[in-house]
Amino acid sequence: MTATNSPTNTVHVIGGGLAGSEAAWQIANAGIPVVLHEMRPVRMTEAHQTEGLAELVCSNSFRSDDAANNAVGLLHAEMRRLGSLIMRSADANQVPAGGALAVDRDGFSAAVTRALHEHPLIEVDRTEIAGLPPADWGNVIVATGPLTSTPLADAIRELTDENALAFFDAIAPIVHKDSIDMSVAWFQSRYDKVGPGGTGADYINCPMTKERYDAFVADLLAGEKVDFKDWETNTPYFDGCLPVEVMAERGHETLRHGPMKPVGLTNPHNPTVKAYAIVQLRQDNKLGTLYNIVGFQTKLKHGAQQRVFRTIPGLEQAEFARLGGLHRNTFLNSPKLLDSQLRLRAQPRLRFAGQMTGCEGYVESASIGLIAGLYAAADARAQSLTPPPVTTALGSLLGHITGGHIETVDAGPRSFQPMNINFGLFPPLASPPTKKPDGTRLRGNEKTVAKKQAMSARALADLDRWIADHLRVAAAA
Repeated sequence: MTATNSPTNTVHVIGGGLAGSEAAWQIANAGIPVVLHEMRPVRMTEAHQTEGLAELVCSNSFRSDDAANNAVGLLHAEMRRLGSLIMRSADANQVPAGGALAVDRDGFSAAVTRALHEHPLIEVDRTEIAGLPPADWGNVIVATGPLTSTPLADAIRELTDENALAFFDAIAPIVHKDSIDMSVAWFQSRYDKVGPGGTGADYINCPMTKERYDAFVADLLAGEKVDFKDWETNTPYFDGCLPVEVMAERGHETLRHGPMKPVGLTNPHNPTVKAYAIVQLRQDNKLGTLYNIVGFQTKLKHGAQQRVFRTIPGLEQAEFARLGGLHRNTFLNSPKLLDSQLRLRAQPRLRFAGQMTGCEGYVESASIGLIAGLYAAADARAQSLTPPPVTTALGSLLGHITGGHIETVDAGPRSFQPMNINFGLFPPLASPPTKKPDGTRLRGNEKTVAKKQAMSARALADLDRWIADHLRVAAAA
């Protein structure tokens, strides 16, 4: 495709996280020049530690890679079909993680950064956009994420005349592998499930007796927590990233039914005794020297973290490469403020992408960056792009953001909340499967599995038709 390099045709992307990086990649690959604005390292955030583009700050996991049975795995597959830079870089830097796709953080960020810097149509600008973008920028994607700088956030709030809601994300601690006592802990994935790049023994498991679990929960509840600022006290948590001590506050057994559930695991050191609870650690870097404590995002103060987490069997001598932390997140009331193509109704030259639109999770954020990039590229060509089918993971997530929710059931607060991709966002099947390939009837859980597989197959078929009918036609224009 021939690039059109006039200044008025240039798209500006603000924010070099996963959404912004993916958006810039899609725009440039459509033959449109793009300037990617990232304020780091000129100005850092509370959570980032490097100047790398697409830095992962909360987890190294892209979650399940099972495209047939899991909605996020299906979203992976759709993004790969659409030439996603984020998925390409994740696949090239994966580390073993059972049924999940986890990546080496540094290698992943380096791959994304290198690809964007080397693209001839992408310019990376390391300055902060402090306030609304200049008026002569006619095609802008704002993908500044949960840590949007105050001047830009204030300008957006003033423009929309609405306060953005906020919630907290908490970061899990990371442990040096060689400080874990493997005479107590062992390697195994739940039900020995093998994931991408994995062996079926990809997690380090630390068992707890009932007495140890009871004491651990008490320690969590008693541990000294990070103090909230005045403006943070009424900020709710996102349920998909609850701090471990907040989960414990919801009930003594909550952790045993969440990240510490003991199912699908057998302790080879004591195979006849069933653990009452199990703490899992997942590989955090490609070298396999660092492991993060799964589900243990926390707001405990650092001293309390070291004391409490070293009571976990196998972690008595644990050395922490990074302790947990806490950061605030913000998102727009997107169904009200954005149109169906993610443009701000009050100023359509501004399009939003990523977490601040009300999606949650790295993969979801990158996918919304992807579709925002495709929309921006179409705008730059003075063309229109039909939305992806609502039967696809990308289309269903976009539908949630742009209005696929109940506005309100009464005169109370708005109902729109951040959402991970899940099959509940998809339209139902016209004819749910009732029989197996051999003609026998589906029973019990078999029906649920077959339904998910049918929805996934429908999604990929519909996406392939959309790509053929719309994106290839646009590319040829």
